[in-house]
Amino acid sequence: MAYERISFMSSGSSEANAARDKLAARYGQAGFGEADCIVALGGDGFMLEVLHTLMDRTVPVYGMNLGTVGFLMNDFSVDDLHERLAKAAPTTIRPLVMQATDHDDATHSALAINEVSLFRASFQAAKIEVIVDGKTRLDELICDGILLATPTGSTAYNLSAHGPILPLAAPMLALTPISPFRPRRWRGAILPDHAKVTFIAHENEKRPVHAVADNTQFENVRRVDVHQSTHHKATLLYDPGHGLEERVLNEQFRF
Repeated sequence: MAYERISFMSSGSSEANAARDKLAARYGQAGFGEADCIVALGGDGFMLEVLHTLMDRTVPVYGMNLGTVGFLMNDFSVDDLHERLAKAAPTTIRPLVMQATDHDDATHSALAINEVSLFRASFQAAKIEVIVDGKTRLDELICDGILLATPTGSTAYNLSAHGPILPLAAPMLALTPISPFRPRRWRGAILPDHAKVTFIAHENEKRPVHAVADNTQFENVRRVDVHQSTHHKATLLYDPGHGLEERVLNEQFRF
C-alpha cells in the first residue's frame, strides 16, 4: 500500500528532532489529522505513547529507532521511505483494559499495550489475591508485585521478571509474579486471552499497592480488574523480515 500523506512525530530528543526535520524536508509533513501514516521517531517508550494517542484510528504507525532498545521500531534511515512503507507488513495489536479501584473507592480506567502491573508501594511486601474468571487461584501472593502481559509486552518487563515469551499471534496472556516470596516456587501462569483477571490487594492500608498500565499509574489501589479489549486496536508497520513475530522468535534464542 502506498502512503503519501506522512506525519513525522519526534520523541523530543535532539536526535529525533533533527531526524524529523530532515525527513519532513524530503517527504513533506502532513497534518496529524490528515495523515494516512504516522512515522514515530524515538524509542519504544515513545512508540507506546504514539499508539495510545492513535488507538482506534485507522492510521498505521511506522516506527524508526532513535532510542535505546527499539524492539517495537524499524531501523532508521532517511532514504527510500516511500518504498519501505509500501512494502511494510501490518501488525494489529489489542491492548489490555484495566479498571482500578483505589482506597477511597474511586475507579480509574486505562489501556495497556504491554502490561498491567501491580507494585508494592512501601517497604513491606504486598499481599495480593489472584482471581481468574471469577475463581480464586491464589488466596495470597506475597511479593513485590505481579503483572499481566500481552504477547507484545511479553518481551518487555515481563521477560525481565522471568515471565514467558509469547508468540505474537498466540491467543494468550502472561501472568507473572515480581519477586515472589510465598508461594516461593510459583512462577506464574499462561492464560487464554479471553481471561478476566482480578487482583485484590489485602491489608492495603498497611501494605499499599500501586497499579500501572504501561505508563499510567494509580496509587493505593485495593482492586484491579483486567481483560483484553475486543474493541480497541492499533496497527504497526514493519519492514519485511523484521516484524514483531520475527523479533519475538529471535528473542527466545538470545543469551
